[in-house]
Amino acid sequence: MSDSTGLETPERLTLTKWLIILIAIIGFAFDTYELLMLPLVMPPAMRELLPDAAPGSDQFNLWRGLLFFVPAVAGGIFGLLGGYLTDRFGRRRVLTGSILLYAFSAFASGFSTSIGMLLVFRCTTFIGVCVEFVAAVAWLAELFPNRHQRENVLGYTQAFSSLGGLMVSGANLLVVAWANWLPAVIMPGWFTSFLGDIGTPHAPWRYTLMSGLIPAIPLILIRPFLPESPAWQQKKTAGTLKRPSLAELFAPALRKTTVVTTIMVALSFGAAFGAIQQMPQILPAVPDYVEQAKDLPKPEQKKLEDKLRGQLSMVQEIGGLVGRFALALLAVRILSRRNLLRVFQIPGLIIVPVVFAYWSLHSRPLFELNLSWLHLEPVHISLFGIGMFLAGFFTVAQFSFWGNYLPRVYPLHLRGTGESFAANIGGRMIGTSFALVASLIAGSSLIPGSNDAIKMAYTTGGIALFVFLAGSIACFFLPEPKEGVPLD
Repeated sequence: MSDSTGLETPERLTLTKWLIILIAIIGFAFDTYELLMLPLVMPPAMRELLPDAAPGSDQFNLWRGLLFFVPAVAGGIFGLLGGYLTDRFGRRRVLTGSILLYAFSAFASGFSTSIGMLLVFRCTTFIGVCVEFVAAVAWLAELFPNRHQRENVLGYTQAFSSLGGLMVSGANLLVVAWANWLPAVIMPGWFTSFLGDIGTPHAPWRYTLMSGLIPAIPLILIRPFLPESPAWQQKKTAGTLKRPSLAELFAPALRKTTVVTTIMVALSFGAAFGAIQQMPQILPAVPDYVEQAKDLPKPEQKKLEDKLRGQLSMVQEIGGLVGRFALALLAVRILSRRNLLRVFQIPGLIIVPVVFAYWSLHSRPLFELNLSWLHLEPVHISLFGIGMFLAGFFTVAQFSFWGNYLPRVYPLHLRGTGESFAANIGGRMIGTSFALVASLIAGSSLIPGSNDAIKMAYTTGGIALFVFLAGSIACFFLPEPKEGVPLD
């Protein structure tokens, strides 16, 4: 049956369809779970694995930048290959393989005995994440041909990406509180001769990393029930599926789409990695932390810093989750994709730079949230905390936008390749490089401030202003998808 647009009418969700939605939710949630681990685990991991590198030193800044940037480059390169493989060999096969890759890589990274070993496993984790997003979006878009049903499924399943961020923040808070009661992380004896021993077997950052194994468990059980994309499979079986080509993305019909979306996805990721994910580096300058830490001994200050980092990350992820659900609600109500994106770009242009360049340095507690029922200490809600919520809301919602938009502007045989180019070359490689840019700019003498944390606050405010302003300008050139055109 067809609706007024000529597309299939919404079909009733069967058990198989619900399993599809479930595995997509798990995949999207743990994509973000894996990516947002790094700002939480990196400071304690570097303290253990680089004990001689003081924060702010050249060696410390180099490895901090490498841990952000090298996995993103690896993810971008192999993610682009994954997009090609998605078009060549099918959405389901690549999707399941990528989830298994990042889950087992995350678990193995918990056994890291050197900073280099951690970097290698972060690269393989990032590769799995980059490939999974592209395969999942193409798969879902083609399994739900009706526009409203497709927009709803893509919007709401991607909203669980922010739940993944909330989950990793919560998991980190829990393991910080319960680390001494968890089983010790011990390197198997036959590996110690060339990898070395684990210095701190109960380190919370190790448990946080290893928890990334969780999505592999339901995937192994559900995998036999997952269907291939019917549109892709039909063309593959009939022998009419064209071979994907990277060069075709820059043919006259698609060149503008490819260039504009790549730039804009890069700017969206730039806001996250160049500003939001630098929050741990700004924390030592936040007045809330300074006030609570001033009379504490050094070890207690580090524990307080770890706790506040987790709390602020959780607040930001709640903002991102609300933003993604807001976009899912608006996606079927605002037909113009440009206007939909501007709902988040324009307020973010004003608010997000203020959050990082001003509120972070002038914040005071507003009220206290009691979490004794979780056996956790109270959470202080501050102006900066509210700002992190808003930064998450206006920034993270844009990621869901691209998941809804990109499948509609590329033909079936190029869908994975086109999505992958924008998401991985634009987002994962160029966009995440703003983390390295932030470190380099904050370390220069051009930025005012008496310490590294203050310098980073001003730097992230400037980066946020740049990426939101540039994105708002580029939005004028964003092609509008053609309505009523089926995705096959």
